[in-house]
Amino acid sequence: MDVTHWTTRVAQSFDIVGAAILVVGFVWSIALAIRTWVTTGGGEGYRRLRMTFGRTVLLGLEVLVAADLIRTVAVAPTLQNVLVLAIIVAIRTFLSFSLEVEIEGSLPWRRTTGRAPARPSATPPHER
Repeated sequence: MDVTHWTTRVAQSFDIVGAAILVVGFVWSIALAIRTWVTTGGGEGYRRLRMTFGRTVLLGLEVLVAADLIRTVAVAPTLQNVLVLAIIVAIRTFLSFSLEVEIEGSLPWRRTTGRAPARPSATPPHER
């Protein structure tokens, strides 16, 4: 078994894992949404479905990008394949960014960290 055959198998494994993440994540998202719908109502259930499945799609996209990288770099590193990979990664990056903004509700650089701001240190009495 040569290296090309081995890396092709690894890329296929990443493809399978990415697809499995999407399928299992979809089922999990539906289950969480139904549970939320029953306990708190339809609006919250829908928001839970969008948030959970959105995060699943983000994770699935990351794994599928890894498969494409392995396939392109290790198996067939031609200029045409690298250009196709660049286009695929650009589209998936835009998709990931859009999904993240949709899930979080704000641009990444406009989010607060959730940490309390650092308190200013007390000014020494002699500097007042």
